Amino acid sequence: MSSNDSARDQVLGQGVMSTGEGARIFPDVEACIDCGGCVVTCKRTWDIPRDEQRISISTMLEGQMGAEGLNASSAVALNQGQSPGETAIPMQCYHCEEAPCVSVCPTDSLIKKENEFVSVRDDLCIGCQYCLSACPFGAPQFPDSNSTTAQLFGTGGTMDKCTMCEERQDIGKGPACAEECATDALLVGDAGQIANELDKRGSGSFFNAEAMEIIFGADGAEAFTQ
Repeated sequence: MSSNDSARDQVLGQGVMSTGEGARIFPDVEACIDCGGCVVTCKRTWDIPRDEQRISISTMLEGQMGAEGLNASSAVALNQGQSPGETAIPMQCYHCEEAPCVSVCPTDSLIKKENEFVSVRDDLCIGCQYCLSACPFGAPQFPDSNSTTAQLFGTGGTMDKCTMCEERQDIGKGPACAEECATDALLVGDAGQIANELDKRGSGSFFNAEAMEIIFGADGAEAFTQ
């Protein structure tokens, strides 16, 4: 590894293995400590208002202990059909290979770009919120929505979500949330790189097989079962 490569790795952070075309972002729930640093970093980087967010930390089974011997191994516990106990899950747009939001958008406002990031074309969004119903991860947000109006007329405002920090990746940087995560709980790379990193850490993929195929596609999801 050259000195330039070494310096670049230090800038990107250990969780960012590659950027640009084909990169995905995926959580290592074993490493997440629910510090909220990713939420703050995203808001600061993109000037997101206080009452809006593009990434959030969901807490499952709050206050509960996991199965004996597996309290710090949520993914392993789930794979064994046992309780994972309290688990913090960073939730955002994972820029899925088989993105259901793109499939259901009636105006083609949501598109999968050549670099494989899922992008919103604001001028085409009609606020119907079909994407919100289709996304299993709760990524689409409607900051200007009026829930009553949206329910009756489909005017939920323009959708907003994680952009994968595309502008940062264009200049060789990683997503801000991943770069500044104190525990490297947000992994960025292709399916093989993410699967290898989780395996090296002794972690696992927290989501079920169906969700993994949505995020990585059938071929990419296989990397997590080998």
